[in-house]
Amino acid sequence: MRLVLSAAFFLAAIPAATAQQSENARLQACIQKIDTAPREAYDDGLAWIGMGARPAARQCTALALIALGQEAEGASRLEQLANDKDAGSLEQRATYLAQAGNAWMLAKMPDAAILTLTNAMKLRPTDGELHKDRARAYVMLGKWQEAGKDLDAAIEYSAGDAEALRLRAYSLYKMDRLEDAWDDVEKAIKQSPGDTQTALLRGDIREAMRKKGLVDPAGKAEKNEPASSESPKVVGN
Repeated sequence: MRLVLSAAFFLAAIPAATAQQSENARLQACIQKIDTAPREAYDDGLAWIGMGARPAARQCTALALIALGQEAEGASRLEQLANDKDAGSLEQRATYLAQAGNAWMLAKMPDAAILTLTNAMKLRPTDGELHKDRARAYVMLGKWQEAGKDLDAAIEYSAGDAEALRLRAYSLYKMDRLEDAWDDVEKAIKQSPGDTQTALLRGDIREAMRKKGLVDPAGKAEKNEPASSESPKVVGN
């Protein structure tokens, strides 16, 4: 009598650690493909889902959708994945929520991003990146004080983060706390001296201080300082 073995039998025979390594490798391959060929990555993810709908397969397709411009759909799928019974550890669930929060921002839905990132922070309360991400959402809404509080935490948990310093400087600038904003933008410049956004923000803060009759904190105008303009793209990298 011929014995027919199912795919489930073979999968069960593979050590759990080996199976997890294989799945992680496949997920990384998917993420790398998303950068260059998101449609192919999405199709690969669908085929992978057809083999058992593993969490990594669902994550792959959600991330591919985001890269294809369907940010809200991708964010929704990642949130659903974070709440599924088979989502994995709390760390994995927090990762899905963090990715969803950033996708909501790409979809220009900062309120949804704040809610999702707040849930992620319940799982990883001392994660500086999560605080910085939520601060970006608050910046999109013009909620400068809320953004500032999150950036205080981001800087505390991730010392030396030039982007967090720049974002806090921008929030302080918007609140007309120009001297505090100058202190932060100078620290950000030291951490990332070649960053154009930080240099532009520095010019904006300096010009605002000049208009208010405050003492020029830099003494005299440096050569090659970018012309003052409302700093572009402070929300992104």
